[in-house]
Amino acid sequence: MGRCDLRWLLLGLLGAAGLGPGAAAGQPLPGSAEQRCFCQVTGYLDDCTCDVETIDTFNNNKLFPRLNKLLESDYFRHYKVNLKKPCPFWNDSSHCGIRDCAVKPCASNEVPGGTESASYKYSEEASKHVGECEEAKRLGAVNESLSEETQRAMLQWTQHEDSSDNFCEADDIQSPDAEYVDLLLNPERYTGYKGPEAWKIWNSIYEENCFKPRTIERPLNPLASGRGDNDGNSFYSWLEGLCVEKRAFYKLISGLHASINIHLSARYLLQDTWSGTKWGHNITEFQHRFDEVLTQGEGPKRLKNLYFLYLIELRAMSKVLPFFERPGFQLFTGNENRDRHTKNQLLEILHLTKSFPLHFDENSFFAGNKKEAAKLKEEFRLHFRNISRIMDCVGCLKCRLWGKLQTQGLGTALKILFSQKLIENMPESGPSYGFQLTRQEIISFFNAFGRISTSIRELENFKNLLRNVQ
Repeated sequence: MGRCDLRWLLLGLLGAAGLGPGAAAGQPLPGSAEQRCFCQVTGYLDDCTCDVETIDTFNNNKLFPRLNKLLESDYFRHYKVNLKKPCPFWNDSSHCGIRDCAVKPCASNEVPGGTESASYKYSEEASKHVGECEEAKRLGAVNESLSEETQRAMLQWTQHEDSSDNFCEADDIQSPDAEYVDLLLNPERYTGYKGPEAWKIWNSIYEENCFKPRTIERPLNPLASGRGDNDGNSFYSWLEGLCVEKRAFYKLISGLHASINIHLSARYLLQDTWSGTKWGHNITEFQHRFDEVLTQGEGPKRLKNLYFLYLIELRAMSKVLPFFERPGFQLFTGNENRDRHTKNQLLEILHLTKSFPLHFDENSFFAGNKKEAAKLKEEFRLHFRNISRIMDCVGCLKCRLWGKLQTQGLGTALKILFSQKLIENMPESGPSYGFQLTRQEIISFFNAFGRISTSIRELENFKNLLRNVQ
């Protein structure tokens, strides 16, 4: 038992006796705010051989600045999404009326011409026919302009959309309801969307999709029935008893939840007056979500799960390099020089991820009996796919946008990790029939990891801000 655990145990005993935090209104909390939020967020992570400090140094000093620059490019900032899909799980057509929940889609003249072209324009050969295809305006003319090899690739990629390798239910980007959104103009930040409606989303994710029995309730669940065992120790005893895959699933979702909360605290509406709005770090909001005492010990655990999520997505980054390294692959927007520069930026980042010294070993997943492992993998996939569908139930459109993007990005990371042999066996030229990524998967994957990388960087900012706060 570490120093932080001992302090938390003592605080719990004092609280039970009416002598701990909150026993008297206005009573100051023990220690500094920085210690209460971060004292457990250090050292080695569970189920990993990596430590928090190595991740902080690698991300904040090397990866974050480069990745942030890449995501400003035309290719990665324009994401096509359908925010009008109905919720498939409950009847709720209401949408948040708060101003900051709104999403402004791109006008047609704001989207780079090549961005609106189909996913098949990844190959060098296919991109040669872009002008002719887009002038034709007819599907027949498009088909006439393509080689047999490219037509076969298009058929494979269309079939691939609903294949068993996908961990997410992707939007139909051909739907008239699908629109391009400039992610830089619609940043993830605090919108005011909270309360029972937001709790319902997370409750559905955790209670119905994280392999948890109803008799064991999550700590601090605002919608807890009170019928189950709400002891945090019982919850974590149950969690530790799970197989590594199911335990990892919970930690990934918890880490994603933590990352979202960090963004909401880091880009908070601090001032809204006639002279303008001011967004910035809200340390009170951050403490409310992660302070060890205010969250009854939960906050620091959630932050460590963020680091676990970072390792999983970083590992996927390092594994997917061969797919993007192929000479014929393009990040196509129609501007040849800019597209070449964007690809070089991307390859530099992927090579950098391979240099990380303490990668997560995904070979520990779905090992052992092949039949049981395949069954578990399918269960894992279907649970995550279900979570991606829950994102269409989010009432705040901006929250829905970033929820859909980040779940699709994490789903793409999982798909990459579990497609290692297909990636290794890809041909150096021509279409890859075994493994493919759509434009939407690529954009969501890199932007989702950009969100996680930003969260790690923001933790350093919050540490500095909380250093002298009690």
